Amino acid sequence: MRHIISVLVENEFGVLAKISGLFSGRGFNIESLCVAESPDPTISRITLVTSGDDRVLEQITRHLNKLVNVIRVCDFEDARHVERELVLVKVASTERTRGEVASVASIFRGKIIDVAEGSMVVEVTGDGDKIDAFIDLLRPFGLLEVVRTGIVAMFRGAAVLSPVTRDERPQVAVEPGHEGRVVREGSESDFV
Repeated sequence: MRHIISVLVENEFGVLAKISGLFSGRGFNIESLCVAESPDPTISRITLVTSGDDRVLEQITRHLNKLVNVIRVCDFEDARHVERELVLVKVASTERTRGEVASVASIFRGKIIDVAEGSMVVEVTGDGDKIDAFIDLLRPFGLLEVVRTGIVAMFRGAAVLSPVTRDERPQVAVEPGHEGRVVREGSESDFV
């Protein structure tokens, strides 16, 4: 079964490696991965797509929640949500085919973002099926390069994946003389 998981984490080095290691250590492939800083610069949001047995994925979710730098974990499997992906496609074009490529882009509400002698770059946003259909229609023109961002997702309606409030977050203090070592509520951790 396919799962879209969003993880709010502390924006620190090494966190992504820990999370990807957790998946690879249990034999799960990450099919798509997007990471970006949130409006709060101390927090990043990781959105990943994976497929696998629900029981094992539930175990991974529990392990994610135990990681020191993880703030919140959400599996969108049963939630009403929207998901989107961005693709940039560089397609071969001539003066004769430029109009046809622009027409295909228009059908998919795409934007032509670069035109050069012999090629065009088109940007399209949508769900995976829309992106796949767009790429298939451009294939006869000659695909030169395709770059996909991976899926991002959020809840529909009023539901929000947000970090706990500042009051609920554990106090973090760097131990003097121990660069990279963090002290949380009286306990030490070698993780940052």
